[in-house]
Amino acid sequence: MTLLLFVTDQSLLCRAALFCHTTCQPQSDPTTTINETCCPSVFIDSLMHVPSSVTMPLPPHHTTCQLQSETSPSFIAQLSSATPHHTCLARRREKSVMATQNQTHSHPDTTIDPNTGFCSSSRTFHSLRPNVLLPPPSQPLSLADYALSLLPAAATYKSALIDATTGRHLSYSLFLRQVKSLASSIQSLTPLSKGHVALILTPTSLHVPVLYFSLLSLGVTIAPANPLSSPSELTHLIHLTKPAIAFATSAVATNVPTLKFGTVLIDSPLFLSMLDANGDSHSRASGVELSQSDSAAILFSSGTTGRVKGVLLSHRNLIALIGGFCHLRNILKDSDEAEPHPLSLFTLPLFHVFGFFMLVRSIALGETLVLMHRFDFEGMLKAVERYKISMIPVSPPLVVALAKSELVNKYDLSSLRILGCGGAPLGEKVTDDFKAKFPNVEISQGYGLTESGGGAARTLGPEEIKRHGSVGRLSENMEAKIVDPVTGEALLPCQKGELWIRGPTIMKGYVGDEKATAETLDSEGWLKTGDLCYFDSDGFLYIVDRLKELIKYKAYQVPPAELEHILHTNPDIADAAVVPYPNEEAGQIPMAFVVRKPGSNITADQIMEFVAKQVSPYKKIRRVSFVNSIPKSPAGKILRRELVDYALSSGSSKL
Repeated sequence: MTLLLFVTDQSLLCRAALFCHTTCQPQSDPTTTINETCCPSVFIDSLMHVPSSVTMPLPPHHTTCQLQSETSPSFIAQLSSATPHHTCLARRREKSVMATQNQTHSHPDTTIDPNTGFCSSSRTFHSLRPNVLLPPPSQPLSLADYALSLLPAAATYKSALIDATTGRHLSYSLFLRQVKSLASSIQSLTPLSKGHVALILTPTSLHVPVLYFSLLSLGVTIAPANPLSSPSELTHLIHLTKPAIAFATSAVATNVPTLKFGTVLIDSPLFLSMLDANGDSHSRASGVELSQSDSAAILFSSGTTGRVKGVLLSHRNLIALIGGFCHLRNILKDSDEAEPHPLSLFTLPLFHVFGFFMLVRSIALGETLVLMHRFDFEGMLKAVERYKISMIPVSPPLVVALAKSELVNKYDLSSLRILGCGGAPLGEKVTDDFKAKFPNVEISQGYGLTESGGGAARTLGPEEIKRHGSVGRLSENMEAKIVDPVTGEALLPCQKGELWIRGPTIMKGYVGDEKATAETLDSEGWLKTGDLCYFDSDGFLYIVDRLKELIKYKAYQVPPAELEHILHTNPDIADAAVVPYPNEEAGQIPMAFVVRKPGSNITADQIMEFVAKQVSPYKKIRRVSFVNSIPKSPAGKILRRELVDYALSSGSSKL
C-alpha cells in the first residue's frame, strides 16, 4: 500500500540547493549526543522516562560521504547538524537538536551522483535528505518513551486531542496522566504483560491514542483492526496474531471469540475509571524494560499478494519513523516558515496504517489532533472552519472532491496550509484544479507501505510539488534499488523495474507467515515492494504500475484473490476474476468478471450482495461483467491485464 508521512514547514530545506560531489565508503561508527537542553523532554515519572543523555550512532546499511557544498555558509549554519548518509555537514547551528562529528571519507571508484543519489558501484540510490541519527539499537527504549520524550515542554499546556463532533478537548498534561493511569490499571487488573498481543477493535475516539500509548509503554504488542471486520475476517486476524486480550466497543465485542484474558469494553464505566485511577486506587505502574527490537505493533496489510497479512513492526522501526521530526522542528522553530501550533484534522481511522503513523508522528511533535469518528465530507469542512485546521492527511479522491465540490464555498478554509497526500500519485489536472481553488495550500505527496514502516519517499516544498506524477525523493535514512523483475539486475536512473527499499523502519516480517516474509524481505534487509518504478535524473521517484495485484480503493488495499475465493463459493458461478476498475471518486473499485454455471441466471446485483455480506464495506464488489471465459496463461494464472483492457474498452471485444 502507498501512503505518505509528511513533515510540516520543510520548505526551508527544499528551497536550498545542495550541489555536491560525494564519494561513498562504509561508515565507521560516529556518535552524537542529545541532551535535555537541546530537546526539551516531558517525562511521566517512573512510567515514562528516557535517560537525559542518549548516545546516537548512524543507522546501519548506510554510507558516509564527502560533501563539497556550493551552498552559502550562512544557510548551512541554519541547518541542524544531523549527518546525511551521503554527506557530512560541517556547520553546527547554535540551537541544533543534534551535534555532528564531521568525518570525511573518499573512494575513487564509488562516486554517488549528486543529483540522483545513485552510487554506481553498488547500483543503489541514496537519500538526498539529511540523515536522522537514532539511539543505539542496544539501548533499552520503547516507542512510547521516545515519542513522549520529544514533546516540547510548552506542549503540556496545549490540547493534544479534540473530538471534532463534540468539541471535547484532551490536553497533553491530561493525556500523559491518562496514559500512566491506564497502564497502571491494566497492570493491576489484568495479567497482561510484555510480549502479549492486544487486538483493538474500535472506531476513532479520544480514548484510542491513550490506549495505544499505554499498551506500548507496557511492552504489549498492539494490533489495531477495522471494527467493521466480518466474522470470517476477524477469525483470520485472530489466527494470525493470537491475541491474549481484546479492547473493543460494546457494539462489536459480540463478534470477538473468547480470548485468554477476555475483552475489555472501552465504552464501559470500568474502562473510564481506569483512565482516571489515582495512586490510592491502583499501585503505580511497574517499570517495564523494553528492547528496541521488541515487537510494538501488528498492522494489517495485504502484503504483495493474497489475503490480509499482519505486518510486525518493532519499537525500533517506529522510533526511526519519528526520529527526524524533533530535529526538523528545531531547525524551523525560529524561522518565518514555522506554524505557531499546527492543528491536524484526521479523516482517516486510527486503525488504518496511515492514521496510525500520523498519530504517532503528531503526538511526538506536540501537535493538536482533531479526530473525526467517521468520515463525512461536509463534516470535514465544518471542522476546518471551526478549529482553524492547518493540515489534513488525505487520499487522492479527497483532493478531487475538494477541487470539484461547491460545498467548499460555504466554509472558511483559509487556515488550511498543507495536505499530506498518499495512496497514489496525483495527476497534473487534479493538482492544477486544486491549486486554482486553493492557491495557498501545498500538497505534499509521498510513497510508502505498511511493510516499510512509513513513507519511503515524499515531496517537500513548492518546487518539488511541481514534479507532477512523482511521489518525491527518498526519505531520510532510506536506500533503494530498481531491480529488473526477470533478471534480478539492479538498474540505472530512468530505467523501470521493481522498487526495493531498505532502512531502519522496514518491518520485522509478516506474523505467522515465514514464506511470505522470505519472499518479501531478502537476507540483506531489502524490501521488495512489488511496484514498477523508476528514478528520474534528479532523484525523483515515479510509480509506473503495480507488479502486485492489489486494488486501491480510496486509502485501502483490496486483494483480488480474497474476493475471487468468495465468488468461487457461490453455486451459480463457474469461474471468476477480480480486477481494479478506475473510478474518479475512489481511485479504483473492485470489478468482477463472472462465468455463470450452465442454467444459472444469477444477476450482477445478487453477486454484489453475496460478496458484501462476507467482507468489510471497502472490499465490496461494485461492478460486474458476465463473460464466457476467464483468460489465463498456460500455467493457469489469470491474465488480469486482458480483463482490465476489456473493461476499459466497454466490452467491445469478446471474452
